[in-house]
Amino acid sequence: MIALRKFVLIATLAAVVVLTLGCISPPEKTESTNLTENSAGITTLRIGYQPSTHQIAEMVASEMGWWAEDLSPFGITEIKEFEFPTGVPEMQAMVAGELDIAYVGTAPPISAIAAGLPAKIVAAVNIKGSDLVVRPDLAYSGPESLEGLSIGTFPPGSIQDTVMKKWLTDNGVEVSEVDIKAMDPGPAMSALSAGRIDGVFLPHPAPSIVELNGKGKVVVASGEMWPDHACCSLVVTDKLIQEQPELVEQIIKTHIKATEYINTHPKEAAEIYSRKTNANITEIEHSIENWDGEWVSDPNLQIPSTVEYARVDYEMKYTQRELTEEDLFDTSFYERVS
Repeated sequence: MIALRKFVLIATLAAVVVLTLGCISPPEKTESTNLTENSAGITTLRIGYQPSTHQIAEMVASEMGWWAEDLSPFGITEIKEFEFPTGVPEMQAMVAGELDIAYVGTAPPISAIAAGLPAKIVAAVNIKGSDLVVRPDLAYSGPESLEGLSIGTFPPGSIQDTVMKKWLTDNGVEVSEVDIKAMDPGPAMSALSAGRIDGVFLPHPAPSIVELNGKGKVVVASGEMWPDHACCSLVVTDKLIQEQPELVEQIIKTHIKATEYINTHPKEAAEIYSRKTNANITEIEHSIENWDGEWVSDPNLQIPSTVEYARVDYEMKYTQRELTEEDLFDTSFYERVS
């Protein structure tokens, strides 16, 4: 009976997140992702991430062998990484119990946690780092010039969707006057290149890829829309927090080490990203040199804008209640290890 109630809870949470964040199916899994447990805790750590330069820290920790090396003293014998196009399906996977930690935009967890996902943001990953890119022939003159145009961006409840809509509203533009299309980065870039939409608002490296291929021009960086706004964060399940706090501490230590490596070795970080994603190294180096983002690890830097995301999401009816800092963050681990 207990197992049945647990199944019903997971199924209900998954349904609510799908309705709240948009009906996007998670990628097909080619192997079992069931949690492996023993008397010492889990032996397989399942990590979610997205192919964005925002989240190079996860890739650095993986490619340098730090996840495996640093976590082995805590009984971790296997690291499984799962790539997602956006934070929406990534949070669906966490709701379904398929991820232990996630590198994800700070906004999607708000909807998931509001719907009942037991998880917390324990560290920051980056701030800012997205650009509005429009057709090369488009005469952009400010937010009002987007009225009547179509802009592709991440689904409702994402960082980009929230930042874009708040920016338009703050500048006196009715959101309904802009045709904002929910799209993954690949389809959005293809649609802009083919002239099916007028612009995109995407995280890096997408803006650099579009610009270097002559298919668009960057007109506004996200830091201009919302100064120092939180972008990606490290989210950990409450189960891991409660049952293996020392493992969570080490996860954050490794994340901090990877973040410091990126900031001191940007060229090497670009090469790691390129190898991991099969991306063009010239485009990635251009992205890292020209974005307005910053790789950070201190979650306290993200609290003000994340709480504001929660307010905006509630006002836009993405959530049924307005979440607080206590609902979203557990900074105690970072404060102990930093």
